[in-house]
Amino acid sequence: MSAARRNPILGVVLGAAGVAAGVAAGVAADRAGRHRAALDALETTEQLEITPDEERVVITEDGVALHVEIDVPRPEAAAAAAQGLTSRDDPDRLPTVVFTHGYCLSLRSWVYQRRALKAAGYRVVSWDHRGHGQSGRGEPDSYVIDQLGQDLRAVIDDVAPEGHLVLAGHSMGGMTMLALGERYPNLIRERVSGAAFVSTSAGGLTLANGGRSATFGRLLLERVGPSVLGPLSDRPELVGRLRRIGRDVEEFLVEQNSFASPVPRKVVRHTADMLLSTPLDVINDYLVTFDGFDKRPALAEFQDTVTLVFNGREDVLTPPAHSELIVEGIPGAEHIVVNDAGHIIMLEHADLLSAHLLELIERGTRAREEHIPVSRGPRVRRIVTDVAKNRRQARMEREADEIVRAERVRALARLSRAKDAALAREQARRGS
Repeated sequence: MSAARRNPILGVVLGAAGVAAGVAAGVAADRAGRHRAALDALETTEQLEITPDEERVVITEDGVALHVEIDVPRPEAAAAAAQGLTSRDDPDRLPTVVFTHGYCLSLRSWVYQRRALKAAGYRVVSWDHRGHGQSGRGEPDSYVIDQLGQDLRAVIDDVAPEGHLVLAGHSMGGMTMLALGERYPNLIRERVSGAAFVSTSAGGLTLANGGRSATFGRLLLERVGPSVLGPLSDRPELVGRLRRIGRDVEEFLVEQNSFASPVPRKVVRHTADMLLSTPLDVINDYLVTFDGFDKRPALAEFQDTVTLVFNGREDVLTPPAHSELIVEGIPGAEHIVVNDAGHIIMLEHADLLSAHLLELIERGTRAREEHIPVSRGPRVRRIVTDVAKNRRQARMEREADEIVRAERVRALARLSRAKDAALAREQARRGS
């Protein structure tokens, strides 16, 4: 079985990186061009980068340097968050939030949530997996979920050695949380007041079921062979050139596989840059960790933790069935299924996820402060629609339509003036 068939993310990344550029151009370029116009209507000037208050390097037990960023809230914001929520309204009793990103992404994927939680008064820690983002690379056999769980423990011990924690993990990040719980159950029971499993899986089902671009990438790799990995890994400048040539196709493929509703072009570009900045050999070496992945027994370690399970209804990589298994394993977990949402849900429905994370933090903190038994709570499952985003999208589309209509009127006026000028010149020529 080929590497791409085992995980279509690899096919997506390779296809978008330019391996598919020549083959896909004739098939997808026209659709990509039309799709580009739709993205243009939603474009935003908002910045998708964030400057952390602190940066650290955490060295793992096997010598890998992990890049960690820390966002520190203003004292007045932390004081406001603690008021009525902690004993003696003490900001020092607020939890530290630790974000763990997904496969082929980086800590940049949490930009919206980091801003929202910092503004709300919480200290936020984000880190890059080994081989991802700005973290160092490990040995090929170290790219496994169990090692990531130990890496997460190293990050916690270094930057949040005391106090309560809220853990949030997307995709492979959620799997990493389960590996942490399996290896260090006392840490979960004693310190973790809240846990968010975002578009992730505990195992027991086939990962990465596919999708249009995933299927395309997988089929392409089966034709050209996984042997492309070696040459491309040794020729990063070639990948860069191919990416520039096939940027429209790249954006189309990434957008189609990552999102289920329109998002600004800047968000698509942000996502593509993360996906395609991950070294191809690292992508390939991680594949083995998904074969037979099953951490369902580790869910029991979170039974006394306030838990949020958050996923998109149209997620083609970790469909809702994966989240259902997590909810079954954690009594009292709240399950939110978002309509019109794909796998990269923290960028697609950013405000909605941020709001639910803030609610999770508050519920978890209150449960710890007031000794509320969490596991006895009823399971809650809600299917929601991001009404606020839909309204913004409709408004922006109306504004875009008005701009198009105004431009059409101006163009017709220019054409009319040009015709009148040409007629006047012709009449003057005949009169002379």
